[in-house]
Amino acid sequence: MAKTSSQVDFEKMTIKETLKELNVNPKTGLTEDEVKIRLEKYGTNELPEKEETTLHRIFRRFWGPIPWMIEIAAILSAAVQKWEDFGIIMTLLLVNAGLDFWQESKALNALKVLKNKLARKATVLRNGKFENIDAKDIVPGDIIKIKIGEIIPADAKLIQGDYMQIDQSALTGESLPVTKKVNDIVYANAIAKKGEMIAVVTTTGLNTYFGKTVALVAKAEKEQQSHFQKMVIKVGDYLIYVTILMAAIILLAALYRGENMLDIFRFTLVLTVAAIPVALPAVLTVTMAVGAVALAKKQAIVSRLAAIEELAGIDVLCSDKTGTLTKNKMTIDKPVLYGNFTEKDLMLYAAMASKEENNDPIEQPVFTYIKEKNLTSELEEYKQENFIPFDPVSKRTEATISHGIHKFTVTKGAPQVILKLSKNSVDEKTVQENVNDYAVKGYRTIGVAIKEEGDKEFKFVGLIPLFDPPRDDAKDTIAEAQDLGLNIKMVTGDNVAIANQIATKLGLEPNILEAERLKGNEGKEFLEMSKFFAPVLCTGTP
Repeated sequence: MAKTSSQVDFEKMTIKETLKELNVNPKTGLTEDEVKIRLEKYGTNELPEKEETTLHRIFRRFWGPIPWMIEIAAILSAAVQKWEDFGIIMTLLLVNAGLDFWQESKALNALKVLKNKLARKATVLRNGKFENIDAKDIVPGDIIKIKIGEIIPADAKLIQGDYMQIDQSALTGESLPVTKKVNDIVYANAIAKKGEMIAVVTTTGLNTYFGKTVALVAKAEKEQQSHFQKMVIKVGDYLIYVTILMAAIILLAALYRGENMLDIFRFTLVLTVAAIPVALPAVLTVTMAVGAVALAKKQAIVSRLAAIEELAGIDVLCSDKTGTLTKNKMTIDKPVLYGNFTEKDLMLYAAMASKEENNDPIEQPVFTYIKEKNLTSELEEYKQENFIPFDPVSKRTEATISHGIHKFTVTKGAPQVILKLSKNSVDEKTVQENVNDYAVKGYRTIGVAIKEEGDKEFKFVGLIPLFDPPRDDAKDTIAEAQDLGLNIKMVTGDNVAIANQIATKLGLEPNILEAERLKGNEGKEFLEMSKFFAPVLCTGTP
């Protein structure tokens, strides 16, 4: 392989070209020797973390403008044998460092437990056999099997199978899973919601789309100091400059007057020790430690004490939409009915054209409705004799149903597809207008139709609008935050209509700003991210 896997655009390549580029046989996978070579070349499939040593964590608490001043005060006190002062100063210095170190250690241990729980496995073809291995040991060129419910371990190209539904909401903000088929790329950390397919790994670790985003965040974090750190450094620098200036003035005045320099040095020492805020770090640390304990009682992990002050000082709060402001769970809104059909008919027919055990995100709200309306027993009276699952080509499901001697066929799917099957039973223009009205509001709709035995054409039953509703407490929380002076922004990768609809429901001004319209360095970062994922949208008070 001439280029590294991250430099190749696998999305534009065919399966044959991809396998050739990655030098892998899809029937046997990689050998152990090939895996070792690629592990050395690409590294493990994990985001590298630079773990700080305990010694360094202790040492950095004694390094900086304020610690330097306190340490100088301790040295000067010892030099003139002021041991009481020396003891007090050293106690404050050690208490400050000890509290900060203890709080950070607790947070790091909690995070380590969480990371261990998130350790993943993957099904990989090695030496002609599928085996379960740690996801971190996957390399570019590995043939992997992706099954329902699994977290995709790396960026990969689908090479075998019918289709999959992938939940990319954590990466793109899309409310609904996207359908992927052979030759499509799937991204690391997305979740397989439906289907089972074989894929070849194209990129791992930091080279994945997820990894590149993490790298952008890490870069921004590394380049910026917290407001708390800047404030402490400013205070320390100011006191250092004032102390040096005053000491210089005293010494110069004493030289000019010809006074006893030993007495002047002692006086200058007293002034220097008095000017150094030896208790400041301890007071700040204890105050924030108390805050960290209060936050811990509310299930919040504070990894750095400085983050508490940083959070308290924010003016603009940007929040992800899907799963944070919304439930990330599709819900049915008021359906549209055609002909003489009722809402009960519509929902029962939709359930008959579905399989509950498939856990399809589109079908789950239908079965939830059936249970809430106590229609389960009535649904069980109907027998599903044949079922044709959804696929990306037909864009619908179909089932043959029997109820005693009565037989009929039900179908559900994309409204335009269902409309073609039943256009003579309903006004086509009316259906299109209804679909468009819901689309403007940000709703996804599915059409349902029925065909009696002996009929040539389906009858359009109705439209079921689906949307990802806001969390029950989201609107009140936003209102409370705004009352406290916070400017709330919603960030999402969903389309403009959905962002508009959710913003309105949450009480935010629907001022949608696309990534391309952002100016300056911030705009460049958003655009960099939008190359990997869906367009980034912001909404809120401008």
